[in-house]
Amino acid sequence: MKKLVIIPCYNERESIVNTVRDIKEHAPEFDYIVVNDCSTDDTLDICREAGIHTLKLPVNLGIGGAVQAGYIYGVRNGYDIAVQFDGDGQHSAKYLEEMVSTLEREGADMVIGSRFIAHEGFQSSGLRRIGIKHFNMLIKLLTGKRITDPTSGMRMINRDTMIFFSKEYPKDYPEPESVVRLLSLKKKVVELPVKMNERQGGVSSISAMKSVYYMIKVTLAMLIARLRG
Repeated sequence: MKKLVIIPCYNERESIVNTVRDIKEHAPEFDYIVVNDCSTDDTLDICREAGIHTLKLPVNLGIGGAVQAGYIYGVRNGYDIAVQFDGDGQHSAKYLEEMVSTLEREGADMVIGSRFIAHEGFQSSGLRRIGIKHFNMLIKLLTGKRITDPTSGMRMINRDTMIFFSKEYPKDYPEPESVVRLLSLKKKVVELPVKMNERQGGVSSISAMKSVYYMIKVTLAMLIARLRG
């Protein structure tokens, strides 16, 4: 079984080497690809100097476009499983094999690493937790399924879902919307408790100033995803 870690990366010079090292040490059965989304710092140079496998995008596509580029790469190169994995040091590769086991055992289409099952590790900021709770309730209302961590960027999918996402994937803040899309298509989404860390460096793409815009835009996108069925 071929397994791929997709690392969307924008200005992660402080953490990207450690992120890749973590994967090599704790999930050696996985290949990886860093999708450099036109970083404006020297992230790409650091990756090249360290011999890190990197896919360089010609234009900045945002998180959704970067992840979708990884899915396209995975499909074209015959991978059976793909997992999105943040480049900022928040995620731990020690959970990846357990996610594979859960995906297979549950016959799931997606496995999400959730901070909010065991409530261990970094639990995000108070403002973000309000947004996560909002999306949690909205997903439950729209699909009948409770997802505790709908904004988690640690998500593993099987090949069928990878093919689907390689053709159709939200461009902005895709995590909650893509979960609703899968559930609306009667796909199986399960969660696994994980412990996350604070980011090692860089700045989140969702600032306090953008949080209201984010909430409104993603809410509308989730409603549309549910209506599409």
